[in-house]
Amino acid sequence: MKQHLVIFDTTLRDGEQSPGASMTKEEKIRVARQLEKMRVDVIEAGFAAASPGDFDAIQAIAHAIKDSTVCSLARANENDIRRAGEAIKPAKSGRIHTFIATSPIHMEKKLRMTPDQVVEQAVKAIGWAREYTDDVEFSAEDAGRSEIDFLVRIFDEVIKAGATTINVPDTVGYNIPDQYAETIRQLIQRVPNADKVVWSVHCHNDLGLAVANSLGAVMAGARQVECTINGLGERAGNASLEEVVMAVRTRSDIFPVETRIDTTQIVPASKLVSQITGYPVQPNKAVVGANAFAHESGIHQDGVLKHRETYEIMRAQDVGWTQNKLVLGKHSGRNAFKSRLLELGIEFESDEVLNAAFARFKELADRKHEIFDEDLHALVSDEVVTPDQEFYKLVYSNVCSETGEMPFARVILNVGGVEKKGEAGGGGPVDATFKAIESIVGSGAELLLYSVNAITTGTDAQGEVTTRLAKAERIVNGNGADTDIVIASARSYLNALNKLHSSLDKVRAQGDI
Repeated sequence: MKQHLVIFDTTLRDGEQSPGASMTKEEKIRVARQLEKMRVDVIEAGFAAASPGDFDAIQAIAHAIKDSTVCSLARANENDIRRAGEAIKPAKSGRIHTFIATSPIHMEKKLRMTPDQVVEQAVKAIGWAREYTDDVEFSAEDAGRSEIDFLVRIFDEVIKAGATTINVPDTVGYNIPDQYAETIRQLIQRVPNADKVVWSVHCHNDLGLAVANSLGAVMAGARQVECTINGLGERAGNASLEEVVMAVRTRSDIFPVETRIDTTQIVPASKLVSQITGYPVQPNKAVVGANAFAHESGIHQDGVLKHRETYEIMRAQDVGWTQNKLVLGKHSGRNAFKSRLLELGIEFESDEVLNAAFARFKELADRKHEIFDEDLHALVSDEVVTPDQEFYKLVYSNVCSETGEMPFARVILNVGGVEKKGEAGGGGPVDATFKAIESIVGSGAELLLYSVNAITTGTDAQGEVTTRLAKAERIVNGNGADTDIVIASARSYLNALNKLHSSLDKVRAQGDI
């Protein structure tokens, strides 16, 4: 009998800490619904004490999600934990995840606390968390560089205090598989009452070993893996959920565990997170990359045609690589449109927003022969906005580009309810459009990234544009999609400007696991 491996997804918390990857509340709810549909065990919805926006998003997710545990991260202090407890209150199943640093360098240089003080604070944190839920996880930040004797001591104390999950994070991606697995093995052997808790791992990918370390830990006895969709996360990212899940499933002859993940939802989740965050998936990414099941070599092609398993260890359809087409057109009704969106896990807060999205769908159907699910995700991303996010709105655009002449753009923007005109020349039509926009808004933001991807195939495909802007130490991603790439670019740029303009600035809490 195989044991259950808990899949703890932290895309909405650790994944969101990637520069520019912050999501709106509505976007977080969409991702959470997809994670629930994929049957993720635990969804870490955010860091409740980080900002009012994070608190509201966690609370909204706690209301919406019924089949997964909803978790909030909290430092080992009373304010953080009480904010986390209040945020997860509406959840059918809620967890508080509290942490404190345990490595000598973190305790001395960052916390400026003695080991005794760290243990005392950790025990207090578990007590505060237990006032809200019996499901309490404790993480030893930078456990990968901590002394094992101290880890044994602090884990013993927090288990006595009521922690039910013990996480051993490789916070800075410093460990290697054999060494990390041995650490997990020793902790399980040496910590009193180790059999009374779930042992968890949270690995960062600084050396490209996050998945390998996580899987090594599973073989050593860990029964929860903390991971993210597409491996998204701070610095080089986290262990990739899709790689961990498919490794365990594909090598069931090796791993003594199994997950409850619906693997057919992996690719839809990957595409959704990529579109919302603006972080494209590299073509050769394992499992979810565009080339993951492509065969260029004639020898490989011949082998696959004769027998798929000669060169494929997984079936593409098992992870969700299917051509899902929405067979709707300009004559299709609003109910059919709404039904398909519900199947994709997309719900609207009001009929007004639904009607606006439906109007955009009809407009797109006039210009595009086939509508794919990816088109719908992009369309909804354009529509699901709150008033404070749409201070700037594109009203009109006219761009002229001809051989031998400098491209020129004229735009009209709605700026806080007032229409304003701007025009500018540039090195190309997109450059001219951005300069025309800036002639109106004068943001002073620095353009860090401009990226274009085709959402689907064909010359009538929508282009999805990502722009990354930086200003006053804030980095934001903007997204826009349209069959006209210049319009998509303008929408993307304005989306980023609206995020910069938003008054809900996220305050980073100190420390991370």
